[in-house]
Amino acid sequence: MQCAATPDSQGGIRSLVTHDDRRLAVLEEVELRTHGGDVSGAITIDSRKTYQSILGFGAALTDAACFLIDKLEAEKKKEFLASVFSRSGLGLNCCRICIGSSDYATKAYSYADRGPDPELKCFTIKHDRAYIAPILCEARKLNPELFLVASPWSPPGWMKAGGALFGGSMRRKYLAAYAEYFDKFLDAYADMGIDVGAVSVQNEVDTDQEGRMPACIWTQGSETLFVTQHLGPKMAKRQTPPKIWILDHNFDLWGRVLSQFSDPAMRRMVDGVAWHAYAGQPSAMSVVQRAYPEKHMYWTEGGPEDLTDPALTTNWVFWGSRFIAILKNWARCIITWNLALDEKGFPNIGPFACAGLVTLNSVTHEIIPSGQYWALAHFATAVDRDAVRIQSRGGPKGVAHVAFRNPDGTNVLILTNPGRERVAPVVVDAGKIAEIRIPKDSMVTAQWRGAM
Repeated sequence: MQCAATPDSQGGIRSLVTHDDRRLAVLEEVELRTHGGDVSGAITIDSRKTYQSILGFGAALTDAACFLIDKLEAEKKKEFLASVFSRSGLGLNCCRICIGSSDYATKAYSYADRGPDPELKCFTIKHDRAYIAPILCEARKLNPELFLVASPWSPPGWMKAGGALFGGSMRRKYLAAYAEYFDKFLDAYADMGIDVGAVSVQNEVDTDQEGRMPACIWTQGSETLFVTQHLGPKMAKRQTPPKIWILDHNFDLWGRVLSQFSDPAMRRMVDGVAWHAYAGQPSAMSVVQRAYPEKHMYWTEGGPEDLTDPALTTNWVFWGSRFIAILKNWARCIITWNLALDEKGFPNIGPFACAGLVTLNSVTHEIIPSGQYWALAHFATAVDRDAVRIQSRGGPKGVAHVAFRNPDGTNVLILTNPGRERVAPVVVDAGKIAEIRIPKDSMVTAQWRGAM
């Protein structure tokens, strides 16, 4: 896939648009000129006002996604991986992987299925060596900056009340063994050349999904105890300790996070909070950020939840607006759900029928990007690692926007417009103004060089 145009002059704004039948299409360069008079209704950019730095953009490389990608014909697989991970393509640089199976897998498994085995003598990652690890190695080769966060959907069943991968809750007597389980996973992946930058304690700590998929309930006390007395100390002994993220669940659980961060040991050992968007509002991240400004917010899961949605491949404005709201509430990354699934939302051993960032059709073998893919493309191709969000405010009613400054000095403004075509005046650092045409039902990425 093409990547965003890089502005080549100090005098204008270059833009890419997705709307109708155009995808990341180049718009005519717009001149930046000195403004005077009334600028009411304009989008005002102030690069002196800065917020969070950006870790990156990506998707989940689940067992299901890797299984489907691996089944592609060799040349097509090579082309697809290059299109999403290389800098000449989408440039995904921040992805989520699973510690054991999620609900999107070919089967349910952990790395220590035979137990009780608190010494983890039966630990093995044999399942992952077949196609998950090779896909991850190829992705890292295409993008050496790829950051991976690893999340478990369930501990081994014997560590849980109920004794099964599906449903249940964590038993405290196995917390030390579970910290060792994380350590062994990280060692095994490092031996294959796959470095993991962060781990979360549990995917969706507050639900057992009614026993219908790999899941595990963690009480607030158990998660805090595990991090402060077991996982945190164990990770700190590693040569390159991964960051620890907690919650990995919905916005409406912000109160739990505030309570956990009241524990000094928890604050010391935890880098930040992973959030999902299935319940609550992104503003929850700002509540936590205001209370604990040294902690980081990360958005780690969300994807199309309706396979029958007629707008599945064209709803870039919906997803773009959602991403903007998440980023304007301090998130440092956008990680969507499965990178790839088939037209039925498979492989899937759970109860939820989601679509992938792309669909790999099992009959035609066609690769079909979703609307979410095109929304993510506007961010991933234009906003670099360590970019800083800068202030953008005002603007026409209904137009959502967010702005960044990249490490190389390039400025980026991303907009969504769900309504009729309009022209948005943009004031840059109170000195220059440009008028950007925003087609109806579109996303636009505008870029310009340096401070104006």
